[in-house]
Amino acid sequence: MSQVLVTGGSGFIASWCIVRLLEAGYDVRTTVRSLSREARVRDQLHTGVEFDDSRLTVVAADLQNDAGWSEATDGIDYVLHVASPTLRHGLVDEGEMVAAARGGVLRVLGAARDAGVKRVVLTSASGAIVYGHASEARPFTEEDWTDVTADIPAYQKSKTLAERAAWEFIEKEGAGMELAVVNPTAVLGPMLGNDDPPSLRTISGMLSGALPVCPPFGTGWVDVRDVADLHVTAMTDPGAVGQRFIAIAGPSLRVVQIARILRERLGDRASKVPTREMPLFVARVMGAFNPALRSLRPQLGHDFPATGAKAERVLGWKPRPIEETIVDTAESILAHAS
Repeated sequence: MSQVLVTGGSGFIASWCIVRLLEAGYDVRTTVRSLSREARVRDQLHTGVEFDDSRLTVVAADLQNDAGWSEATDGIDYVLHVASPTLRHGLVDEGEMVAAARGGVLRVLGAARDAGVKRVVLTSASGAIVYGHASEARPFTEEDWTDVTADIPAYQKSKTLAERAAWEFIEKEGAGMELAVVNPTAVLGPMLGNDDPPSLRTISGMLSGALPVCPPFGTGWVDVRDVADLHVTAMTDPGAVGQRFIAIAGPSLRVVQIARILRERLGDRASKVPTREMPLFVARVMGAFNPALRSLRPQLGHDFPATGAKAERVLGWKPRPIEETIVDTAESILAHAS
């Protein structure tokens, strides 16, 4: 069985990718910025799958530093490059985030090529597809790209430019190494540990009452377990080579629609979940001085429709109903809060 490298093993998506790989019989190597995280990574993974610890190797490698990447990729057949800078602790400098994301992608691709890796699956984002467009009359597809000259969030810009850099690298310097890209929409699903994934904060904020009214926007949503399945399939399926795949479960949903699902399915446990959507003009005015709404400014009033038909058609991917994911996400958040 092949050996797979998963970057950023402590992350939400990466940890579920490791679970799926271990379930499928692969031996896995994963990177963390510091080996002080190894025990936590192993503990989280054991909550998702039973495995012999000898099948998982944890190594230290930082996306912003060359050290460790040749060792991380040595003897590896496939790489799932999931790690990327995120907005975990407030606002960051856009230039720094773009440079870190782009530089990290090129660093991993270069090491993978030099090690003779067969294929890399890159975790990009729907944010590299749906932002900066005036019209949303049709669902976005993999043929679309975010306009980085528009007023878009730093994270989405970093994902777009990092993915562009990856395709350019493969074309000009890849030496025959294959690339496939997964572009998830907003990722929900159960946590493997007591973490705080940024993509779950909308639901956690509604459950806790910290989000007293629903911001006026919608987006696509998808289960982290299905995103992991798509990565593992794209790793070996011949149809994935040179392709992008949007990961979305069904149509775009407004935040207020998610709130209604929580109310209906969780009853009293969702008593703090808001039932109203903030008027768009109010949200735009409040965004001038409210940091949370200011960060959502490019999303306000949009729904970002997209389709996952390509992944379903080419790779046979079947995401679970998003209502199921919303409930599982809430149950996980409540369980870890208790």
